[in-house]
Amino acid sequence: KKKKKKKKKKKKKKKKKKKKKKKNNRRKKGNGPSKPQTDPPSIPIDEMWPNKKYPVGEELPYTQDFNVWRTTSEELREAERLIKDNWTDVRRAAEVHRQVRQHMRKKMVPGVKLFDMCEELEDFSRKLINENGLDAGIAFPTGCSLNHVAAHYTPNKGDDTVLQYDDVMKIDFGTHVSGRIIDSAFTVSFNPQYDPLLEASREATNAGIKEAGIDVRIGDVGAAIQEVMESYEVEINGKTHQVKSIRNLTGHSIGPYQIHAGKSVPIVKGGDMTKMEEGEF
Repeated sequence: KKKKKKKKKKKKKKKKKKKKKKKNNRRKKGNGPSKPQTDPPSIPIDEMWPNKKYPVGEELPYTQDFNVWRTTSEELREAERLIKDNWTDVRRAAEVHRQVRQHMRKKMVPGVKLFDMCEELEDFSRKLINENGLDAGIAFPTGCSLNHVAAHYTPNKGDDTVLQYDDVMKIDFGTHVSGRIIDSAFTVSFNPQYDPLLEASREATNAGIKEAGIDVRIGDVGAAIQEVMESYEVEINGKTHQVKSIRNLTGHSIGPYQIHAGKSVPIVKGGDMTKMEEGEF
């Protein structure tokens, strides 16, 4: 009997080992990069993912009752599969944007010249996107706007502006693959008194993304953004200010090779009540 028990124990151990091997094999078959990125980044993203299974990023569920069926419809899932090449291009451009942004944040420090910083950012973007004429490259000149300038300022050669400790800097840059544009911005500041201002902008943006969806009225998206934005206050040099949404600064739709494709998404209530449509970026 003792011998039989020992044999059974050995069999159980063997089974456990087999299960562990299977799990390890699953990890190896994942959709991660085939090679790690260098520091500073130098390997084009399409070489890191030769199978073209680029990172998906964060996906949000629909919050509107009238859109829930879209997550279970087999017909819509098939329609998504038919345009998978579009998503592959978008995800490649997005991963380039993410890696460039992550690296350049370390270079954005007081004392850096804005022109040099933007040149370096665009050089990394060209390298990682594997720039190739109209097929892949940067989508537009880098926006680098300080303080009271809300957006769309680009330093040119000869501009000697230097980033200061008390500056609030908005960086807006884009990448594209086959005309599918990633247009994304972020804010950098060093003085902690501006932290609530950055938090207000970030949380208001997230609220707008959650509100968005097919057949949602873009004015309702603006209302959601403004409600969160204006719930914040910031104390600057001992004086308290309410954070306010900028009425004439909007988001926008994007088309193939077209950075502004017609629709504007407000960040205040009472705006255009046109609906978002299926297939729009």
